[in-house]
Amino acid sequence: MSYAVKEMFLTLQGEGVNAGRRAVFVRFAGCNLWSGREADRATAICSFCDTDFVGTDGDGGGRFADADGLADAVAGHWGAGSSDRFVVLTGGEPMLQIDDALVDALHVRGFAIAMESNGTIPAHSGIDWVCISPKAGSEVVQRSGDELKLVWPQPGSDVDAMENWDFAHFLIQPLDSDTADANRVAAVAFVLDHPNWRLSLQTHKLLGLR
Repeated sequence: MSYAVKEMFLTLQGEGVNAGRRAVFVRFAGCNLWSGREADRATAICSFCDTDFVGTDGDGGGRFADADGLADAVAGHWGAGSSDRFVVLTGGEPMLQIDDALVDALHVRGFAIAMESNGTIPAHSGIDWVCISPKAGSEVVQRSGDELKLVWPQPGSDVDAMENWDFAHFLIQPLDSDTADANRVAAVAFVLDHPNWRLSLQTHKLLGLR
């Protein structure tokens, strides 16, 4: 199959347990919870997304004819050196496009594969680090993985149910919006009240990184 990628770039992972780690980011085009069009935002299941995932016109983006072509492009962005290679597959919703061929091609090139998904599609079993960021109002079927990252506040989230899911790390991340200051206060208060959760900040935005 071919792959539609909005953008691809070398950066530092900005959030979650792997924050600060050198990584190639691959942002796939398309999502199943929002079209990406502003006209549809108010009625979307996920209405607070701050990412442009429409089309293939971003830096490093394009349509890749096969898995080897996409994996070669990831390796090209990483540059020299084969140790500790790390790629983050995100979106949009990456599980709309991730398949056996791509997972195998990235592993052959020595990459550990991390993925951030909304959890409405089962994660590929070959992914090395599964991060699920559930959206209220959606049906989350991927209830296990390495980290659960809940954007907060998010009315309608069943936190009690989530705490029974099988994740190694439970993270709360303040919603980046016009009420960001209040959201950070709410996230801190949440973690103080729920000691099995940790605070995750979007450090890439603080550092001016993508």
